[in-house]
Amino acid sequence: MAGGERVAHLMRQLASAACRCPAHSQAYSHTYNRVSTGEVHMCERKTDYAFEMACSNIRYGAGVTKEIGMDLQNMGARNVCLMTDRTLSQLPPVGVVLDSLTKHGVEYKIYEDVRVEPTDKSFKAAIDFAKQGHFDVYVAVGGGSVIDTCKAANLYASHPEAEFLDFVNAPIGKGKPITASLKPLIAVPTTAGTGSETTGVAIFDFENLKAKTGIANRALKPTLGMVDPLHTLHMPSRVAANSGFDVLCHALESFTALPYNLRSPCPSNPINRPAYQGSNPISDVWARHALKIVAKYLKRAVRDAGDVEARSSMHLASVFAGIGFGNAGVHLCHGMSYPIAGNVKTHRARGYNVEHPIVPHGLSVVLTSPAVFAFTANMCPERHLEAAQILGTDVSNIKKDDAGRVLADTLRSILYDLEVEDGLFAIGYTKEDIPSLVKGTIPQERVTKLSPRAHTEEDLTALFAASMKLY
Repeated sequence: MAGGERVAHLMRQLASAACRCPAHSQAYSHTYNRVSTGEVHMCERKTDYAFEMACSNIRYGAGVTKEIGMDLQNMGARNVCLMTDRTLSQLPPVGVVLDSLTKHGVEYKIYEDVRVEPTDKSFKAAIDFAKQGHFDVYVAVGGGSVIDTCKAANLYASHPEAEFLDFVNAPIGKGKPITASLKPLIAVPTTAGTGSETTGVAIFDFENLKAKTGIANRALKPTLGMVDPLHTLHMPSRVAANSGFDVLCHALESFTALPYNLRSPCPSNPINRPAYQGSNPISDVWARHALKIVAKYLKRAVRDAGDVEARSSMHLASVFAGIGFGNAGVHLCHGMSYPIAGNVKTHRARGYNVEHPIVPHGLSVVLTSPAVFAFTANMCPERHLEAAQILGTDVSNIKKDDAGRVLADTLRSILYDLEVEDGLFAIGYTKEDIPSLVKGTIPQERVTKLSPRAHTEEDLTALFAASMKLY
């Protein structure tokens, strides 16, 4: 058999062995239908044919933060911007960083006005600080709010001529590609949830629309993520819970997302390939592993702040899920969460020392998860059942038609055990708010289009209604 024919034969075998699941069939024959002739003009395709893995360098270890001064010294840093928030500025994680910088003679300035759940206004304030400081390296010490704010400050300080909406995701912003180099950024995460230390994504509340949006580009990802599990020991129980829910949904959504080779359009230039590309074989590995850790350690991490093993493991799970969703993406839980957080009325989340109403990101995501996965399951019941099994449910005698119900019940059980608020109603929403919640979800096409099941405004309305009460 000639070489080209042999390759074509192999691709046909792969296609015949591929998963028959409608949403996750990684069939190769249509991609390589002209491989024997060497003519593969991918730009003619309607859907993508490739995926790209991008991730920050990660350094993990108890006490590893003490090395940051040496890292900055090795970089030749002369003027460092350290970003955090006012609560963290008084806690040990920031103290360890400052001690290391001082010990190694690193010059720095602190910005501690990061807003928990940042807005376009708070992003712009941090950007102004960065532009005025002319920094050569950035350090972010905090959770996703701090790291995302620092990413945005680095981006716009490196593009001083850009307007704010230039890089914000379409359709809210212009979604322009980032072509200039950014300064190095070291992220020191203090929560175990967002995975922002691994991704090129920065999320904020766009106040005029009362919805979250963001900036997504591989150029934003930190140069180094310093994952020090000792920092997670300072998280209040509810922060640990909501951070863990973010890990849970990152893993579930990336694992069940539309496959990369069914995502459209196919980019005519690789610079236009989105950071969120759809589920793929490599992201699947990270998502599965993150789910296993969540199943074993989430409840322990919430119930006992001194459980070093559990909190350390959840810190790693956040990284693992971050690598997975940072390349595969998320879908409906996150897309629907943005207006839930953005339209908050009076809800004051337990365990958060802030002066404004807040629905923490992880909570806003997980409250719709039972309804969402009941809705998406029929597109790939095998994956939904596998997720339920990893999370502790016996699925040996479960029919595929029941996959959505089983995964939804599994999630409800976890939420009930961890004393999560009983649906959207419990955080201040009523059925009268559903139209505005749907309206705020529609612009989140960057993530909602990765749902394995197509959806309409009527579907979104039904999902929000089903999420008003969980138990």
